Amino acid sequence: MARGCSLEQDLKLLVNNPKYSDIEILCEDEKKLYGCRAILAARSEVFDKLLYNGMKESYENQISFPTINSFVMEIVLEYTYTGSIKEESITNNNLIEAFCAAEYFHLSDLQDFIMKIIKNKLETDYSPELLSKAAELMPLTEDNAFLNLLVEAVAIIPLNTIEFGRLSTTGLKYLLYCTHKKEKFFATPEYEVFRYSAILAAKQVSDNAFQALTQQLPSLEQIENPIQGINESITDNQTVAEELDPLAKFIDFSQIKGRILTNIIEPLKIISTEIIFNAYRQKVTSLNNDINGTRGIPYDFDYVWDSSACGSKLIIENNKKVVSAPNGVNSYQGIKAKVALEDNGIFEFDFVIEKDCKPAWVGVCSSEHINFETMSKAQSTIWVLSSTGYCFNSGKGSNYCQPFGNGAKVIAHVDMNKRTCAFTVNGKRYPVVSGWNNLPSKLYPLVTLRHPGRYRIQFYHRK
Repeated sequence: MARGCSLEQDLKLLVNNPKYSDIEILCEDEKKLYGCRAILAARSEVFDKLLYNGMKESYENQISFPTINSFVMEIVLEYTYTGSIKEESITNNNLIEAFCAAEYFHLSDLQDFIMKIIKNKLETDYSPELLSKAAELMPLTEDNAFLNLLVEAVAIIPLNTIEFGRLSTTGLKYLLYCTHKKEKFFATPEYEVFRYSAILAAKQVSDNAFQALTQQLPSLEQIENPIQGINESITDNQTVAEELDPLAKFIDFSQIKGRILTNIIEPLKIISTEIIFNAYRQKVTSLNNDINGTRGIPYDFDYVWDSSACGSKLIIENNKKVVSAPNGVNSYQGIKAKVALEDNGIFEFDFVIEKDCKPAWVGVCSSEHINFETMSKAQSTIWVLSSTGYCFNSGKGSNYCQPFGNGAKVIAHVDMNKRTCAFTVNGKRYPVVSGWNNLPSKLYPLVTLRHPGRYRIQFYHRK
């Protein structure tokens, strides 16, 4: 492309180009990059103060950033010069550092861009590593939106499914701190929180302590009735206790059954007598039914796609939260969620249309006579909202809402008391669907899709 046709392309020619630069930028990895003082100062108050402050940086031809590596600095420079960067420039390996650098240079639009990217990254299985890395590099404050986004992503993963080594002690501490006695979604029963924390602490002490605790702390599924007690404490129990103490402060032991406290946790001698005593006291003085409870709002993992009830060509991924139709799937196939909507109450769950297949269908189905291989809006056992804005059942359609497409968020409100359904589309609540006033007593969330459709099911509420 000839110069003068695109301002962005022309400015890219200046990025890290010694010919048009008047200052060297020395990075953490000792690599030198090149920049133009005037452009950097005009685009960032931080650069302005560093380069035009009357100090030595003002007249020397080199400035040093010992905590920012050259790859991240190149991202900062490209954004500073052009106002944009390629999404593929942000990877799992540099995402946290890039956000920290954008924050350091007060580049708020770059921060917002990275936040959008991380929301997609979090739907992969990499969120424990990201939280661990961020907790090491960023201030651990409750108002840190970036860290809170990571916490929300990790909180809905059962800790017993996260391999030791993926979530650091610092990352786990911040996770427990942000969710301790707060109404946030959380997937792990409190005993499993203790178990994971204790084994992780032991891993920091020694291999022997790690192996001993792994053997002596059964999972909830392994605990039999009656519970087999532990007769002796582990080796290095005092060192493990010291390592565990910062985590134990944010574990609610009153949510753990009393006999587990007595027969399993106490004999290990890794939790202080005061914490154990307070847990017993809370149980006695409250209406606690002595069950293995979960902090915050228990996150129901039945709200995932059911691989045993779906079209054979559909792909389920991202902790079974996302379903997509690969290239070649040109006719509609269906899939239902595992959760059954029954009994009383109002069930609310979200569909996110990550890629529309023109049209997308979302809604509910009964458990009978469903052909997931070949879906049709004429089926009598499905009730779906199309991205065209029409609702369908048994082939009958009615205009319901404004059309929606890629990125749309649709909340289904299924009232099992009245056997009705309504939808919220992109934040606008619509009335109960006309004619859907006698739904079956047992329903499942349902989507139907063809290529290039990609749908996500996520958080729910039950009233």
